[in-house]
Amino acid sequence: MPVNLFRIQRNCLSLMGHQDIYDNNNKLNENEQKSKYCHNFCQMLKNVLLLLVMVSAQLPMMDYIIYHIDDLALATACLSIVFTNVLTVIKTSTFLAYKHEFKRLMAEFELMYDELNIIGAKKCLVTANVAANRFVKLYFYSVSCTGLYFSIKPLISMIWAKLHGKPLMKELPMPMRFPFDFESTPGYQFAYVYTILVTIAVVMHATSVDGLFVSFTTNLRGHFQALQYFIETNTFDKSDALLQRELGSYVKYHVHLLSMSKRVQDIFKPIIFGQFFMTSLEVCVIIYQLVTHMGVFMEMVIYCTFLSSILLQLLIYCYGAEFLKIESLAVGSAVQLSQWYNLPPRHRYVLRLMMQRSQREINIRAGFYEASLGSFVNILKAAMSYITFIQSIE
Repeated sequence: MPVNLFRIQRNCLSLMGHQDIYDNNNKLNENEQKSKYCHNFCQMLKNVLLLLVMVSAQLPMMDYIIYHIDDLALATACLSIVFTNVLTVIKTSTFLAYKHEFKRLMAEFELMYDELNIIGAKKCLVTANVAANRFVKLYFYSVSCTGLYFSIKPLISMIWAKLHGKPLMKELPMPMRFPFDFESTPGYQFAYVYTILVTIAVVMHATSVDGLFVSFTTNLRGHFQALQYFIETNTFDKSDALLQRELGSYVKYHVHLLSMSKRVQDIFKPIIFGQFFMTSLEVCVIIYQLVTHMGVFMEMVIYCTFLSSILLQLLIYCYGAEFLKIESLAVGSAVQLSQWYNLPPRHRYVLRLMMQRSQREINIRAGFYEASLGSFVNILKAAMSYITFIQSIE
């Protein structure tokens, strides 16, 4: 089941040239060993070029903002795209920096799933993964549709203008200004293709990294539920040696899950901080666009769709972290609901220690931001406050 959940991310990573992240064949012959350094160098060069392409998109967008600095509506429309691109650069850079850790976590989650041989415990992972798989697909299609809309909108506008005999206005998918003649052939075609390539790279990398976060937190959530299942269904009416072995396995399982939760938090810290910070800025900018275009239906649809995609991107992290926190706390409840009274007094302290440790919930934090549904609701409340404030100024 984890393989199915990772399928979308694996496809995205393959398209971006990262299919080696899930290649676990570490046994190389002599010839393969000789070409290993060359392969690694090519991979590094490709990654550097990818980041340069993403970063290079900032220059024409900043040039557009400076050119339209006196027109706040146009400047802010481009500013929201700038924030999105910067956030994707943060995600891609973090992914490349922790690429091998991502690989180890993916392999470890799949191995842990295969090693579960209790049907009830395995069902916890299956249920959690099925729900998360649907959520990731919804997110992927939402962001992809938004990117597709921005990509083909100029073409549709030009075709519509030509059919109705109106003046042909050459637009780009994103608000940009280039240091060459991008309003006539062949400069326009080059600028259009360049913008499409940047959009594809941004969408694919953003959805891949975000989906991996949901994958990791969902599997951790499922394993915490499996641990609760083991504790709640155990009658503890067994021999002393068997009790000692089972309780030891519970403690080891719990400690391993806490360790993996810490690893997930560590590699996603820069991404979560950037996600909250950039989303806050994007919400401010898009809310301004919504309020200033309140009477234009199509503009309202565009900005509402863009805002929904941005908030859904933030919800990815709040959703995964919130349920991970809930299930880590529920381990203590499972101990209380278990038949712990059947345990000899000398063994009860093991469950007591697990219950005490579970009272410290797993909080995925980055700086002063905490990924949780409460934080997401606060962002929504702030957005409503921005609308009221801007309308009062208008």
